[in-house]
Amino acid sequence: MSATDDTDRKVNKSEAEWQARLDPMQFDVTRHAATERAFSGKYWDHWERGTYACVCCGEPLFDSATKFDAGCGWPSYSEALAAGIVERVVDRGHGMVRVEVRCKSCGAHLGHVFDDGPAPSGERFCINSASLAFDPGK
Repeated sequence: MSATDDTDRKVNKSEAEWQARLDPMQFDVTRHAATERAFSGKYWDHWERGTYACVCCGEPLFDSATKFDAGCGWPSYSEALAAGIVERVVDRGHGMVRVEVRCKSCGAHLGHVFDDGPAPSGERFCINSASLAFDPGK
């Protein structure tokens, strides 16, 4: 397998397989683009050092070093762990135009990205806790 094949690997599961693997909130958020209530997720006020991965496929997505308190009630990051690991999709739902963020490996809905974050990126990745798994590393 070439490096390109490895980075473009897609995780494909049926709805039934995702539903069996995830709890109801994780399933609704990641597979049906639901949103958890503000200030209710387990990572909105979580400050331990480590990496946040996709709860569906385990792909590492965000580093705690880029996490900041945006006051919005969801975990917020100034950038993804690496270029190309999340995909951006225009979301015209709920009477707004936003940019949805999905895991590139499995297509899981993570949240949205906004242009009101800190320097140097100026971006705020507003991510549902239900879409994440935390790894404290070593």
